[in-house]
Formats: sequence, structure tokens, C-alpha cells
Amino acid sequence: MAFILELQTSFQQNYLKNIITSISRKYNVPARVSQGDNSLVCAFASDHENLTKCLEAISLELPASLFLKSSKSYENDDTIENLAEIENEYPLSIGLCPACQKEIFDVTSRRYYYPFTSCTCCGANHSFLSLYPYERINTSFKFIAPCSSCENEIREVGLKEKHHINSCHDCGVPVRLVNKSSERYANDAGSFRTMFEVTAKAINDSKKVLIKTTMGYKLFYKASMSHDDSILMMINAGKITDNLSLITEEFNALLSIERPILDVTLKNEELKSIKGSNTAYVKYPDDGFSILLGAELQKLGLEYIAYEEANESSPADMKMDYDLEIYPQKDMRFFLNKEVQFIAEGERVSFPSKNLSPRSVVSINDNFIGFKQGERMFFDKMELYDSIDAHKANVIEGTKDTYHTNQAVYLKEEASFMSVIAENNLFEKKCVGAYFDEEPSFLYYDAKNVLRVVPPKNFDAKNILENIKELRDGSDRLVINLEKTMPNIYEKLVSLQARDDVKLFEAVAIILGLSDESMRGVTKESMKFIGKGGIQIDTHVKDNRFDHTAFLASIISYQLAGVSTAILAYSIFESFGDYFSELIGELKEKTKATEIILCGTHFANQSLFSRMQRNLKMTPPYMNINYPIGKENEVVGGAYL
Repeated sequence: MAFILELQTSFQQNYLKNIITSISRKYNVPARVSQGDNSLVCAFASDHENLTKCLEAISLELPASLFLKSSKSYENDDTIENLAEIENEYPLSIGLCPACQKEIFDVTSRRYYYPFTSCTCCGANHSFLSLYPYERINTSFKFIAPCSSCENEIREVGLKEKHHINSCHDCGVPVRLVNKSSERYANDAGSFRTMFEVTAKAINDSKKVLIKTTMGYKLFYKASMSHDDSILMMINAGKITDNLSLITEEFNALLSIERPILDVTLKNEELKSIKGSNTAYVKYPDDGFSILLGAELQKLGLEYIAYEEANESSPADMKMDYDLEIYPQKDMRFFLNKEVQFIAEGERVSFPSKNLSPRSVVSINDNFIGFKQGERMFFDKMELYDSIDAHKANVIEGTKDTYHTNQAVYLKEEASFMSVIAENNLFEKKCVGAYFDEEPSFLYYDAKNVLRVVPPKNFDAKNILENIKELRDGSDRLVINLEKTMPNIYEKLVSLQARDDVKLFEAVAIILGLSDESMRGVTKESMKFIGKGGIQIDTHVKDNRFDHTAFLASIISYQLAGVSTAILAYSIFESFGDYFSELIGELKEKTKATEIILCGTHFANQSLFSRMQRNLKMTPPYMNINYPIGKENEVVGGAYL
């Protein structure tokens, strides 16, 4: 007989599988752990004397996950005789598992306050990889020999079995803390704890501290010093709901093993004042450095701080650094509401991955490569490989080099669209949909090829004001009134006309008078609106293409009429939602397509996506499952074009 634990998840990464496998091996319980399309099925020998202890350990040590939906258990007649095997052919960078977090706060542990603590199944393992295959010799830890205790852990069953970068205080990495007048080093439990105490006090005293975390350089400071590029880090789990208005799914996501960045609603009035918005990007500590720093900051009474992505030369009052090379990935930004969740952007957690049916082609963009590896496709950073044999290369537009004599170039939106088809196995279906990254593009898949049916029209700022004047009778007065009543906005638009690199939402933000002149600024402004419905912005098409001039003129007219910027910003995305839904509906009817697809980072907008959810309720759109909906998914779709 076998005891079956079935976890519902469509995510294909192996860290949950490895944690369960490691625990079953630790208790010597025969098991078979298999990953299907929508579930992780764990079968254990039901008559084993340690089964109860094993299951209790799983309940304590299996981390919460963004992608874990539900679980059930039952028995069947299977015979399970062998121990499950750990899969460690590639590393990921995720948060610390519960066992590793417990270890760094255990005063009796060899890793008490050791910020490089991780295991085979968790931590920033990918940050230290310089080349495949994944072995210690190909990581930054190649110069650090593990002590006998760490070596034994690598060889023994448990969470650190086959852990290629295992280390502790006895064999680990010293860290230095430098300010303008002094320098100190940490290489044991006491000195590490003192270092984090000193660092926390500096931040509490309104100093900026640059830390080389295992996830990359981050500049930390008090939340009161935040700006547009700052992310709030909630360091006290018990106080999160005092400061943020979260649905249950958001709270669970913040504390999940994936540790994503979320765009959430603020509850704390001081935070609203600091951020100048009702919402903010928020994160919970993920690696040893940020977790230990957070613990010391809590002792000083802080519940949150701010940070920004940085580099080794970013100006700061203090710097915490070490001598190992790291290759950090871009953080995951996650979108969710009560009904839908998806990865908006980022590399972490999604890459590297071994997933989807194999194709005898190499897919390439400037950052990633995808190629056949056994019975699956493998995707990761291209720089981690010296060479790969292939008969053909599919290259995404904008990729600078020539990689193969038999090389085909594909458009980024075609590749992005195709990634959704591949992930959802829609190869035999006719599909229509949209790609939205700065400019909207509409595509059709005829069960064979992806076609751009309404290509994007790149925004050209050179004649904005003149084009608005000539839009229709009386439009010239719109520009005259703008110059009279809002001269600062008018002058900024005049300046834009001399540039070649202007994006549409930069112009929109300027017209709205926002300090953050970008899509992000417009998005933040839209979240200030708490009403039930906005006004109609002109999102019509001209000559089968999106009409930028009419769109901007419509916003200017409402601005001159005194409509609040919050309502205007919200209405822009609501109107875009109607525009996308209407055009997709027309294309679906004309092409007889049965499925709808959405991709492109700009769909990760609550106002826009909620509108489209409502409009497409009868035919919910397909989106990416394991990969971001934005440009990172291009290398995945490129393998199937």
C-alpha cells in the first residue's frame, strides 16, 4: 500500500519536489515524487515506521508557495520500495526555506547569523553560478573548500545533500563593513551578529547602507527617504496587515518561498504620505542578508524600511561587501487578484527551467537561450554556456549578433504570443489576442503560424502639438488653451518634440502633470481613484492603427476641463481595456478563432486587467503559467515559431 499526498500546482520548477524528496530521504521512507501538468504527486510506503515523522516534518518544513493551490491525501495499492532521488542539475534563486531560516537564528548552529546559509532546495544558488554544468568548480565557491562538517552534509541525506555551495562559519565567506572612517570584518557568529546590529543602527539613524546581498546589490534606508524607484520591505510579518490592506492571497504571496515584489494597497497613512500614493511595490526579506538585517531592525522598533536595486559604486554612508563574484537575476514582480495570478516580469524563479516538449532548434535573445535537453527544453542565461550544437537558431529581433548560418529572426510579440500557446498546449487551436508593451499589437495564430494582424504603431513625438492642432476643426484652440493655462506642461511637450526616444506614456504622464513621467507614474496615479467608473478616453483607430494624436488630445481636453488626474489616469487604462476587448472580439469573429491570448508586461495593471476580465468574462484569456508575460517569455516562444 502507498500513502499519497497530492499537491495541486501547475508550476513546473522542482524546489517543492526536492524538499519533499529530501525529507523523505532523511527519514529513510521509500517514496516516489512525480511532477505532472497540474499536480505534484508524492507516494510513500504506507507501512514504513517513520512515515508519520516524515509527514510531520513535511508539514513543518514545506514552504508556502505562490503556485501551491490545495492538497489532498489518500491511499492506493502501489508498492513503493526505493528512496526518491534529489534532482540538482540546475540551481534556482528563491527565498530561504523554513529549515534554513530556523538555522540562522539557532544559537547552537554552525550557521548562526551566517548570511550565506542555504540548502539544495532554496536560497540564491543561481547567483553564484558562472558556467554549466552545475558543480562547485563552476561557481564562485570554487575557491572555498567545504569543511568536514559541510562535506558530510553534502554526502548525507537531508536538505543539504548534493548542495554544491554548502558552507558555514568554519569554511565560509568573510564579510566587511566599511564607512568613511573605519572598516570591520565578520567571520564568526559573534562578529556577524555585531555587524548586522551596527548596520541596523545606521539605517535607524537615517544612514544609507549599500549591501551586497546574495541576490545582488541593494541600497537600504528608512522608508521616509523613499522615492519613485524605492521598494518597501516589510520586515515584521506580524505587523504587515497593520500597514498594508491585503487580500489573503497577497499576504500569503509576500511570505511565500518565491518572495515576489507585489503592487499592493497601503493602509498606513504615514506610508501613503511618504509614497504619495495609495499603493506601493512591496517585498518581504528573501536572502540571509536581508533576513538578518530585518531581525535587527525589528529590535529597534522598525516595521518596514525601503530599498532600491543598486550596483557596487552606488553612493552610501556604509557598505557591506564580500569578495565572491555574484550574477544576480532580476526580481520577480507578481500580479494577483482574487481570481487571477501571473508573473508580470523578472527572471528569478522562472529561470533556469526545464519544461515543455522538445524542439530541435535553439531559441536566442540577448539575455537567454533555449535548447533541447533530453525530453524537455532548457532555458537559462546564454552567458552560462560556451557553445551549443544546433541545426537552426530562432533569434528574437533586436538580438545583436549572428549565432548560426541557419538563423531566422522573429518579432518579439510573435515570440511572446507563441510562448502562451506552448505553455497552454494550444497548438491545434486558432487563437487571437494582444501584446502590450508600450504600444498595442494584435496577433492571430492559425494553428500553424503567428501573424501580426494589427501591428504596433511606434509613437513619434516630433509633431505632437501640430498634429493635435490639425486633428479636427477647433483642435487648434486645445493647444492654445493648454499653452495659456498650463504653460509648464506645454513647454515640456515642446521639448519632447526634439527627441527621438519618447514613449507614449511619458507624454501621457507629462500631460497629467506627474513627477514620475512614465507608465509607472500613470499607473500609480490611477490607483488613487476609488470610484466605480471613469470617463471615456479616445482610443479609436485610424487607418487600422491606434491613433496617438486623438488619444493625447482627449486627455488634454479633460485636463483643461478640470478632471482630476486620478480619474483621468484610471480612465486611460479602463478605456484601453475596452479598446483591447473590442478589437479582440472583432478579430475573433472574423478569424473564427476559439481562444484569446494576452501577453506583454503592461497587462499587469489592475485597472486595465480588471476591465478586460469583465469584458472577456465569457472567454477568459490564456496567459503564461511558468514564465513572465513580458519580454522574458520571448525565448520560450522562440523555440516554437
